Amino acid sequence: MTRDSTRPVAVPRSPVGKALDEMSASFERFCLAAGLETLGAMLESDVARLCGPPHVRGPGRRGYRWGRTSGKLGFHGGKVGIGRPRVRGLAGEELALPSWERANAEDWLGRWAMNLMLINVSTRRFGRAVRLPEGDVPAPAGAGVSKSAASRRFVALSAERLHAWMAADLGELDLLVVQIDSIHIAEELILVAAIGIDSGGVKHPLGLIEGATENAAVVQALLDNLVGRGLDPAVCRLFIIDGAKALTKAIRRTFGRDVPIQRCQIHMARNIMERLPKSLHPSVRRTLRQAWEMSDPAKAEKLIRNLARRLEQDAPGVAASILEGLDEILTVSRLHLPTELRRSLACTNIIENMMGTVRRVCRNVKRWRSAGMALRWTAAAMMEATKGFRRLKAHKQLHQLRAALQAHRNGTAAEPSIAANARAA
Repeated sequence: MTRDSTRPVAVPRSPVGKALDEMSASFERFCLAAGLETLGAMLESDVARLCGPPHVRGPGRRGYRWGRTSGKLGFHGGKVGIGRPRVRGLAGEELALPSWERANAEDWLGRWAMNLMLINVSTRRFGRAVRLPEGDVPAPAGAGVSKSAASRRFVALSAERLHAWMAADLGELDLLVVQIDSIHIAEELILVAAIGIDSGGVKHPLGLIEGATENAAVVQALLDNLVGRGLDPAVCRLFIIDGAKALTKAIRRTFGRDVPIQRCQIHMARNIMERLPKSLHPSVRRTLRQAWEMSDPAKAEKLIRNLARRLEQDAPGVAASILEGLDEILTVSRLHLPTELRRSLACTNIIENMMGTVRRVCRNVKRWRSAGMALRWTAAAMMEATKGFRRLKAHKQLHQLRAALQAHRNGTAAEPSIAANARAA
């Protein structure tokens, strides 16, 4: 009979041996205990690498053991306490342990706080959102799940991201369309935002500025910021606005008098309907819809002029406003864009959708303390809105928009030379 002479191999002790005792309580406690034990083993390995074995004064050591202290690490949206060793250098300075530095470097606590606040979890309920009151991981005082701790993390991370976003370079973006709109935050506080669409149909939040009213100076400050960050004013782009005169004035001052500007047709139709009696709504709405769908800009303009003429008796003010905005209502038609692309670019639905996310995120704010607070919240909400962005429906037709913008630029650029030759003759 053959005997097995192989000696049994000793099974090494698991670094989470003590954590198995917590398995009977819950898997959550097991994970916490296992993680703390593993980190403790990593810290002891760092100490041995810096100081050598205990009670041995080798020539390669950089420091010596200096007792232990307590620290806190992020866990489940808050903090948990852990004991860690300390090491002093040969010159008496404190030596950092690499494992402890890496464990403290992560910013999951700030991201956790921002994520919960962006989905409308109030700071008062933050503790309940990350740790169950009857759960196995306690939340004593100093655990970092209080409303003030969550607020501090949100302020720090949102301010950091706002600064990075407002300083980002725009020169590498091939933007064909820029939409600008405003949102009222408080009684004397308004924010003006811009969003761009590149040649691939991808949407990019561009900038944000605060002001007391939506005047030309506020919009000009926003445009100056965009230009300073790399938005070339010499490139012809399509601007889409809600019809505010301050927007038009600032855009033409920065990008030229002949820059194509499209006034939102939905805003225009809504403003007209609000000023007319209900008996006129069906016919006026039908006429406007027919004009928007026409591919021939001359016929569409004629139809709108006839509508204004019919309204001169019943609503002269409405007729005047229709004629006043006629040049900017049919810009996408004058560029001879395809029907699908024209529908996508004839309104400000893209930035309005983003503003809807801003209103949802900010609805828990009961008092705006400053303009800086409004900027932080709005910028965070705009970044949240990008998670749901999709490419423009008619993105495959954007090359036709580029060609139309180039033709528009060449046509307007040729006019001064023609006029100069005419004067010389």
